[in-house]
Amino acid sequence: MFDWATLPKDLLNLISISLESSFDLLQFRSVCSSWRSSAEPKPPLPTHHLPILPDNGTSLFPDSAVGFRLSQRSILLIKPHGDESDPLGWLVKIEEDLNAPRKVTLLDPMSETRHSLPEHFPRSLDMCKFKIRELGREFKLHYFNTVGDIVNSLYLEKAVVRYLDSCKFVLLTIHVSGKLAVFTSWDRAWTVINDMLSPYDDVIVFNGRFFGVDNNGRTVVVDFVELKMELVASPVYGGDKKFLIESCGEMLMVDMYLSMEEVDGDPGFGEEVFEHHAVFMNERTVKFKVFKFVEREKSWVEVKDLGDKMLCLGDDCNFTASASDLLPSCGGSSVFFNGNVFNEDNVDAMQGRDLGMFDFRSGKIDLVHRLPEYAKLFWPPPPWITSHESAENHPGETSS
Repeated sequence: MFDWATLPKDLLNLISISLESSFDLLQFRSVCSSWRSSAEPKPPLPTHHLPILPDNGTSLFPDSAVGFRLSQRSILLIKPHGDESDPLGWLVKIEEDLNAPRKVTLLDPMSETRHSLPEHFPRSLDMCKFKIRELGREFKLHYFNTVGDIVNSLYLEKAVVRYLDSCKFVLLTIHVSGKLAVFTSWDRAWTVINDMLSPYDDVIVFNGRFFGVDNNGRTVVVDFVELKMELVASPVYGGDKKFLIESCGEMLMVDMYLSMEEVDGDPGFGEEVFEHHAVFMNERTVKFKVFKFVEREKSWVEVKDLGDKMLCLGDDCNFTASASDLLPSCGGSSVFFNGNVFNEDNVDAMQGRDLGMFDFRSGKIDLVHRLPEYAKLFWPPPPWITSHESAENHPGETSS
């Protein structure tokens, strides 16, 4: 049997620098002492302060905010080592505390929700004891005030970032006007690109380039040097909201279809808003279509079956996973999403958004909490990750 500890140090170093994820590098360095000595741990991302994005005088930002701080989050698939009796993994999002290195906050992988930790959740997690895969990465803009404190508010639009080196970066987001906005760290300035036929729905970094898609499926690539856009795919009409996602080296577009319906019941608003509470309008997610980007044809080609893929449409990060990794017994070809997943016989669920699952093969949509096997992927944590240690009295916070 080959002794992996004897691999040449220059080869190990070449492998280690190709690992983009700090979690992959952590597990690489934990193999043995020779592998650990050949690879330096990734330095933490520097703290970036950005000026406020111009808001066209709409005053959408907190009054005390004077700028943004940029943070990075990772969506992780965590599985126990060698426990074939429980093949399911656990999906969680982690964000490093901006004021306390090595302390992280646990969030729902699909949203901003922060859960209180269970009583027996460990104070710290030894990542070497689990199989960890980073499925996605997202960036958030936090407002800060004149004394540098984080304001308890987030810029709500999705942001994507490309690092050119350890300090220089470019950020692309969607402006309140629906246009695309670019920030370059060397100029420390925002540029709102005025080319817009329809408001933009989503942005992504794919193969090192920035892409944006508008509400009609018109897709552009953004040149952050010249600050201009080029059309790379014609519109795809039909759905109501577009999502971009990378999957197995391809860029996919997911088209969400919504339906407006009259529903009996109380919408939960005051009487000054609704004169009659008996009937009101409900926006409901009804189906999805998926398309593959074909750049040479400047088009989106519809995908009829997702195979083993499971697509997850989060608030700030879209990611994909293999059903064989997540749910071996359930198959793939599905889309997880946040939205209104209810009908007339489910009025009680109307007060908030729900996590839904669209089965691509049957065309059916259901609530994830009604599907026990799927629900195990999300909060609360599975038994194998908890211990009898007491968690700190900080909702959703732990240390790595």
